[in-house]
Amino acid sequence: MQKIHAAITAVGGYVPEYRLTNAELETMVDTNDEWIITRTGIKERRILKGEGLGTSTMASKAVEQLLEKRGIDPMEIDLVICATTTPDMQFPATANVVCDMVGMRNAFGYDVNAACSSFLYSLTTGAQFIETGKYKKVVVIGADKMSSIINYEDRATCIIFGDGAAAVLLEPNTEGFGIIDSILRSDGAGRAYLHQKAGGSVKPASMETVMNKEHYVYQEGQTVFKFAVKNMADVSAEIMERNNLTAEDVAWLVPHQANLRIISATRERMGLDEEKVMVNIQKYGNTTNGTLPLCLWEWEKQLKKGDNIILAAFGGGFTWGATYLKWAYDTK
Repeated sequence: MQKIHAAITAVGGYVPEYRLTNAELETMVDTNDEWIITRTGIKERRILKGEGLGTSTMASKAVEQLLEKRGIDPMEIDLVICATTTPDMQFPATANVVCDMVGMRNAFGYDVNAACSSFLYSLTTGAQFIETGKYKKVVVIGADKMSSIINYEDRATCIIFGDGAAAVLLEPNTEGFGIIDSILRSDGAGRAYLHQKAGGSVKPASMETVMNKEHYVYQEGQTVFKFAVKNMADVSAEIMERNNLTAEDVAWLVPHQANLRIISATRERMGLDEEKVMVNIQKYGNTTNGTLPLCLWEWEKQLKKGDNIILAAFGGGFTWGATYLKWAYDTK
């Protein structure tokens, strides 16, 4: 019996129209364009504007595009996993909302929250349902409206994050293409350095938590940076070694778009040339769970069947990981 791999067979993406530039941020907080670019590599980020619009708004558009490109009916989808740190609401899951908006009424769905690593965690989880033969079509979404939890008076965080969404379709493949291996890690001790203070069961929302601005992202930048540089680079090198891959074998690195210096450190550890690395942080910033699938969406036409691709991420918690996949199709 041939081994079944979960292969990506289509990609869809969406970013809001509004561009929040470094120049505009200069009018909101004590920062400047040179300072932001030097430390992060970001020039602008997209922001979702409009009353009543949330993560599901962007996610549903990405999924609709994906289904149209693949030419399949929403009713054919078996499972939807939404990787998000900014769900529409505490419950129901944003995945359920997207299923309703898109018409995927034969699917069950749920959210995964592992901060910026959620998409990798979700991709690996979704792959299991394909590999066992249980399901034939699984949609994995990475989407976040980070502007909803960012304090635009805090220059340590407001310069970094943007909004966006993308999704991939997983289907069975018996030719050796698809997700080959994943290494996923977490260390809960890292929660002290990157978290949202209030809004959970430990510290429910109250007048006091709102007034103290405890519903925004809190980050100790230098500590997070050091952990991210080491762990994202380490796990990317580890997955290469585990699968006997050299730098020449790897066609593309798809790194989490958190910071250009972290991306560079990972690339150098893997021994890759710059032209093998997907980078769009300069125009989207850190869209958290949107970063990895948005890269695949933007580079889709350059990807070739059989390309060895490594995805790597690092997120609050701390969480991190790397996934090795063989690209399954040439874009027409």
